[in-house]
Amino acid sequence: MSKILLVGGSGFIGKQLAARLTKAGHEVTLPTRHRENKRADLLLLPYLNLLSADVNDDATLTRLITGQDIVINLVGILQGNEASFKKAHITLTERIIAICTAQGVNRYLHMSALGADVYGPSMYQRSKGEAEARVKASRLDWTIYRPSVVFGEEDQFLNLFASLIKVAPFVPLAGADTRFQPIWVQDVTQAFATGVKDEALIGKTLSLVGPKIYTLRELVAYTAQTIGMVRPIIAMPDWAARIQASLMGLLPNPPLSHDNLDSLLVDNTDPAGLAPELGWQATALEAIAPLYLTAGKQERYRKLRSHAHRN
Repeated sequence: MSKILLVGGSGFIGKQLAARLTKAGHEVTLPTRHRENKRADLLLLPYLNLLSADVNDDATLTRLITGQDIVINLVGILQGNEASFKKAHITLTERIIAICTAQGVNRYLHMSALGADVYGPSMYQRSKGEAEARVKASRLDWTIYRPSVVFGEEDQFLNLFASLIKVAPFVPLAGADTRFQPIWVQDVTQAFATGVKDEALIGKTLSLVGPKIYTLRELVAYTAQTIGMVRPIIAMPDWAARIQASLMGLLPNPPLSHDNLDSLLVDNTDPAGLAPELGWQATALEAIAPLYLTAGKQERYRKLRSHAHRN
């Protein structure tokens, strides 16, 4: 079993990945700046070392990486200015690569994004693309993962739509015709867990996508149908969406930004499907979404555990 440093592991995907890795017997170190806030979710996992640490400090990051077998970097932000995207996606990646190289930690698993492109329309896509370039130029034994939008019980995707549908008489929707290929969070964590043990994935860039492509409008309509509500979906022209994003920018944690709108200018799909190197088929959205969109908390937990064969 491996000693694994999981950077950016306290979020939606990271918590699920930590659970999968520790269940497999790996010793996982998970640094977070808000340890007390994460105790309930993570502290009871076996073989997990939950630390209060700032990975943006070089001395701290060096201590964390030293002695590890594998480093996994899940860090990603969806909101911010150019400097914040560079810090989170590019600079941190560069620092991890440099310290791994210096400390002889060769195996590195990197979370990118489908649509990452140094020439992409959004700061998010460009910074993710730049980070990928740094990884590929390194001497590490790397694997890059490029998921489309990820869904699951605690997602900020279908759950966000469901919350809006429940309170709004209609749904104003930017990028209504942009296409996505949603992937279940458990398929994402399985892909990372496979990378931990399978050296055949070294040097691979893997698309993580579900079996079906949807427009954003179709995903919102499906969410409404699943929770038993009918709401008109109003596709917003770009100029109106930009006004909406400017107004939302006045909020402390805006749900929509101009950069998000720029990302919606390109589809988020890979028609080739889930990377064949992984050796399994991705789970359909329709098999999972009703389990958490329509049930109470305890019932959702029971159903999802059963579906994931984790009883």
